[in-house]
This record gives sequence, structure tokens and C-alpha cells, in this order.
Amino acid sequence: MHIKGSGGPIHRMALAQFNPLVGDLAGNAGQILAQARMAVSAGVSLLLTPELALCGYPPEDLALREDFYAENARCLMGLAVDLPPDITVVVGYPESMGGRHYNSAAVLRGGAIVANYRKQRLPNYAVFDEMRTFEAGDVATVFDWAGLSCGLLICEDGWASGPAAKARAAGAEVLLVLNASPFHLSKQDERYAVARARVVETGLPLVYLNMVGGQDELVMDGASFALDTQGMVTAQGPTFDSDLMYLDWDGETFHGAFVAPVDETAQIYQALVLGVRDYITKNGFKGALLGLSGGIDSALTLCVAVDALGADQVHAVMMPSEYTADISLEDAETLARNLGVRYSVLPIKPLYAGFMATLAEAFVGRQVDTTEENIQARVRGMLLMALSNKFGQIVLTTGNKSEMATGYATLYGDMAGGLAVLKDVTKTRVWALSRYRNTRSPACSPVIPERIIIRPPSAELRPDQCDQDSLPPYAILDDILERYMEAQQSPGEIVIAGHSRADVERVVRLIDSSEYKRRQTPPGIRITQRGFGRDRRYPITNRYRAPF
Repeated sequence: MHIKGSGGPIHRMALAQFNPLVGDLAGNAGQILAQARMAVSAGVSLLLTPELALCGYPPEDLALREDFYAENARCLMGLAVDLPPDITVVVGYPESMGGRHYNSAAVLRGGAIVANYRKQRLPNYAVFDEMRTFEAGDVATVFDWAGLSCGLLICEDGWASGPAAKARAAGAEVLLVLNASPFHLSKQDERYAVARARVVETGLPLVYLNMVGGQDELVMDGASFALDTQGMVTAQGPTFDSDLMYLDWDGETFHGAFVAPVDETAQIYQALVLGVRDYITKNGFKGALLGLSGGIDSALTLCVAVDALGADQVHAVMMPSEYTADISLEDAETLARNLGVRYSVLPIKPLYAGFMATLAEAFVGRQVDTTEENIQARVRGMLLMALSNKFGQIVLTTGNKSEMATGYATLYGDMAGGLAVLKDVTKTRVWALSRYRNTRSPACSPVIPERIIIRPPSAELRPDQCDQDSLPPYAILDDILERYMEAQQSPGEIVIAGHSRADVERVVRLIDSSEYKRRQTPPGIRITQRGFGRDRRYPITNRYRAPF
């Protein structure tokens, strides 16, 4: 089909930037079918879906099961038959052929598969390990759309020169790239750069479609786009939101709507909201609950949870001890009231006293130390998990990346829960995100009380406690963390960059000695290239110490 433009026929394509659920083959096929019907009503004759759209991404060890491939094949053919007859749809799916498994894309038309493409470059770095489950294809696939020869690529194929060159040599006049590309900071700039490199290499316009949605730690951010032969962006889709994006082909390039990108802090916040929403809803939890302390980490976590789920699905629990300041109680209640969530106060002093009475004989002759602090945290963790069991709500832990890196958290205490919202968010970013969230509220009544933001951070587990008693100032700490963990700089390089040797030695020692604790943390939303979990896999039993 085509629509008439001032310069003659203009063929219309649509990009289904949608949110699949891993393993929900029937549900994902239903979404694709609904998108195809909408597209046809808008004059579209070609619909693209993301990488592995039929099964969701990443399927991980599901892709080791033959029954999984058989079900995907059955659903794919069912979809082909159900599609409107006057549209071509490209569907990403896992393919099994002759005992080999591929990350593939099928071109569906008229109830059949008219062309098939197998991904040629399998990523095996950072969060990716596709070589574990798939084999690489080696043949270009070009299909006809309204007299235009379209070359298919899948995600990593666009990050290397070979597959695009093969498509060009096979007669492609445009490049169509299907992606399930996870978000991290500055990722869109990287995508533009590699896509432009393929345009320069081939001289062809390029369409980049990306999946959207959260899958465990990962968040796919969408942000699909089109480039002309000069590498200029001619259409830009939204970030962190589903969209049926229309592109018109005028004989030379694609044109479509342009959604302006948001800044880095807004991107992080949107990633957290989408990641929390999808983790909780896709896994069938009845909502979320968290310990609200009156501090900034739990305040930001509560805001993210409310924006992800709605206030009626979130329960905030204040669990004061004898060391909890009055202003913490006041600020926690104010925040809960501002957000409209259910708010409970469960004092832990009687429970803590019971533990200490039980342990009194065992502790005779021992000085008070962090043991007593950790017992308070574990009492709180026990209360939250009890509420979770009783009401089916997931516990959101509130610790940030700076704390997780240095071990400034209590196993089975404040680390107890099902999802660590801020696990990849440093403390300095927590402050920035909190101020950003307040800009989304009326200026006269910020949601997070200003006192929460400006107060010196404290765990409030002993008299007059302050985080900086145990850690360097967060501006220093976070810069060392990012250099050591994300940039992979050596301690000596970090000292040369301007940090004191004492601070670097202290922080590196804390990071290296806390791996056993981090391995027991819940999954958390990934926003950097070196999040804890999929990205950073250090041995727990390890005596290597980086030299200066």
C-alpha cells in the first residue's frame, strides 16, 4: 500500500517499538498482530518488530530448550496466517534448524515466511552471552518492499562492517536493523555513531528499531530512529515508552515524527521507573513495600515506586529505633502524605530488646560494636519480609551503588528484599535524581522535603552516626568507584588523577572485600555499563590486589 504525497507515491512503514514479555509467546504474538492491524489502518504496508520480538529478549537458557523453539515456530506460523493480507511483517524470533539454533528474523507475507535472516554477529561481552545459546548466520537477506530492496540486520550486526557490506552487495537499497539494545548512560550516542558508520560504509539510508521494556536487571529504552544517506536523523521515537512509529519513504529517505530526547538525569529516572514497573507487574506481585527511614535513598525509592505503580500499590513502613531522630519521623510521614501511599509505623525497640536479652549471656565480655547495629537492620528486614509474605507485595531495598560497592549495608537486613532499585545508582546521582523528581512537582510544594535532601546521610543505628564517619565524602567516593569499577582504572591511575593514596587504598579495599555481600543482593535496575550482577563478575575467593 502507499499514500499519495506532493511528489508522488510515498510508501509507509511502521516500527513496532513495543514491550514484550520473555516467554509469553501467545501474548507477544497478540501484540504484534494488534500493531499490524493498527498499521494497516494507517496506510502501512511494512511493519518491523524488534529483535526476538516473538519470545522477548534476552531468553537466556530458555534458548537451550528444544520445546521452546518448537513453540516459537508454531506461534510464528499462527501469526503469519492471522496477519492482514496486505501487509509485510518482519518478526524477530529464535529459530531451530537441523539441530542448530539462531537469532533470526522472518519476513511474513500472505500467510507464509517469504524470507528469513540469521544474525551474523553474536555479542559475547558485558551483559551479552549469545554465543552460549545461538550460532551465527553468514548470509545476507534482502527482500522486496514496494519495489525497494531491503537488507535486514539484527542488533550487533550493525556494530561491525561485515553484515552491512554483505547486504549492500546483495542489492540492498536500505538497511533495516532490528534491536533489543539495553539502556545505559550515553548508549544512544553510541548507537548513532555505529549506525552512521554503516551509512558511510554503504551509502544507504538506515532504520533502527529498538525494543522497549524491562527484563530483570535490563531496561530496553526504545529511542528508535532513521538516518538518511548523510547520517542525519530524519525521525526519532520516544524513550522508555511503547510507540507505533510511522516512516514515509519518499524515494530517497525515510521521514517521520521527531521526539526530542531528555537529559541524562531524566533518562536515569525513566529507566528506574520502567524497570520497577515491568519487574513487578510482569512477575505478578501485588504491589511493593519498603522501609521508609526519613533519608534520601528510601525517599527516592518510594518516589520511583509510586511513579511506576501508583500510590495505591505501594506501602511505606517506618521502623523507628531509639536512635531514630524526630526529624526522620516527621520527614518520612510528610513524604508519605505527599505521595498518598499507605504509611505504617512499626517500632523495633521491643524486638531489638528481645534479641539483646536472648543474646546477653552469649555476648558477656564483648564490647558493643557493629553487631548491635546489624541486629537492628535485620529486625527491620524481618518485619518487611513478614509483610511481603502476608500481602504478596515485593520488598524494594533502598541501598545505593556507593553502599553496595563498599559493603556499607547489612546482609539479611537492609539488603533483604526482592528488587534493589538503586543498586546501580551512586549516592551523588541519588541527590541529583531527588532534585529532578522535585522539579516535577509544584515549586511551592516539592514531594521530597528539602530537609531530606540536605541532611547529612546517616544509618541512625548508633548515637550521632553519620555515613562519612565510615566512608570518604561521597563526591570523592563516587569518583573513585566509577574510575575503579566502570573505567577499569588501576589504583595508581586513580591517584594520578588527583585522589589521595589513603582514600584510594581504603575504597579499593572495601570494594574488593565486599564481593561476597554483593553476590547476595537482589537484582537491580542497570543504568551504567558496569552494573553489579551481569556486568561485573569478580570471584569471591580472590587474593589479587591491584598494585599502585
